[in-house]
Parts: sequence; structure tokens; C-alpha cells
Amino acid sequence: MIELQHISKWVNVGGRPNFILKDINLVVEEGEFISIMGPSGSGKSTLLNIIGMLDLPSEGAYNFSGQSVYDLKEKQRSDLYKRNIGFIFQAYHLIDELTVYENIETPLLYQNVKSSERKALVADILDRFNIVGKKDLFPAQLSGGQQQLVGIARALIAKPKLLLADEPTGNLNSKQGEEIMDLFEKINSEEKVTIIQVTHSEKNAEYGHRIIHLLDGRIESVSQKPVKQV
Repeated sequence: MIELQHISKWVNVGGRPNFILKDINLVVEEGEFISIMGPSGSGKSTLLNIIGMLDLPSEGAYNFSGQSVYDLKEKQRSDLYKRNIGFIFQAYHLIDELTVYENIETPLLYQNVKSSERKALVADILDRFNIVGKKDLFPAQLSGGQQQLVGIARALIAKPKLLLADEPTGNLNSKQGEEIMDLFEKINSEEKVTIIQVTHSEKNAEYGHRIIHLLDGRIESVSQKPVKQV
């Protein structure tokens, strides 16, 4: 599904390149659940943003479902993102002026989904996340856990093939965090959505099939989760 080849990202400091990512090579198969770990400044979020097409590398190639991402025009790349990728942020990134309902509906507006279909999809996901009673509230009226649920509902509403999560439980208490991770596991196993998460939490990382450890912008190691014996 995803193939990164020799991805590097740098900024020039004093006329010399300061590497954020250096020679990243990574293949992610459809249906995988990947955890990315590493200390602050190791390039985790930058790598996630490049995979999510929110950022461009300084060099390298990126193939998504057989398409060469950097051979596409900006609008084509944007369309590819909107059709296939859902993004969940640690800081929620909900739109303050919109209600819960309107926040969740937003990705469908970008995809020009018909009004009647939008209503059905939003109603379904509100019910699934048990937040029907919150649909007319604004983000400021919600707890952190509720805001994150809305963020996840918004990311899933357009049925993405790939879900990217940047420290998705970073602002939540341990119980809320566990509920979110259990939800990810269910989405991955039952709906076959590919998930890539960035996390500092060893416990959260263990939900992944593979854990990729970054250090100083490089892949230091990859650990494979043992396959459960039936």
C-alpha cells in the first residue's frame, strides 16, 4: 500500500543541511497496524506528515497504492489524500466555531457527498461512537476524551483506507487512552483499515503489528509482534 524509498528531509542551517529524516525506506502492507516510536526530535511527526501528504521530503520517492505521489500535480495529490487518508491529531484540531455534527460532516463536504447521504453517514457514526447527545455542542463544551472521539469520528467518516494518528492519546487519561486504543484495534481488525500511529507509550505501541524505532531521523530498528497462535 505504502512504499517510501530513500526519503530524506532537511533544513539548511548556516548553509549546511540539518537532517530531520535521513534515508527512510519503509513498506506498509494494506491492513497493517504500525507504531512509530522514538525520542523527541527523532522525526516521528515529520515522517507521519510525509506519509499523510501534509509535508514534502527534500528527496526520495513515495508510492501509494501503486501511484507515484510526487509525480502527481498538487490537486491530484490533494484528491488522493481526501479519498484515502484520515488524520487524527493529539491537539484534536476541531473547528471551534462548528458543532460536533458539523465538524464530523466536514470531510464529506470536501468530497461533495450529497446532503441526504451526508446525514445518513453522520447519524450512523454519531450512534456508533455514542455521541448523538453531543451533536449540537461545540468543542469547548466537551471533555478531552469526547473531543478526541469526535476527531476520530471525523477521520473515519469518509471511510479512509489509511488512518494516521499522531500521539492520539497524549492528552487523555489512562482509561480514555485505553478505550481509544481498543477502538483502533477494532477498526484495524474488523474493517481492515491500515493504521500508522506515532506514540511515546510502550503500551500503546504494543497494539501495532510492527514497531518502528526512529533515532536522529533514521530507522534504528523494527520489532515484529509475535503472531498469536490459534
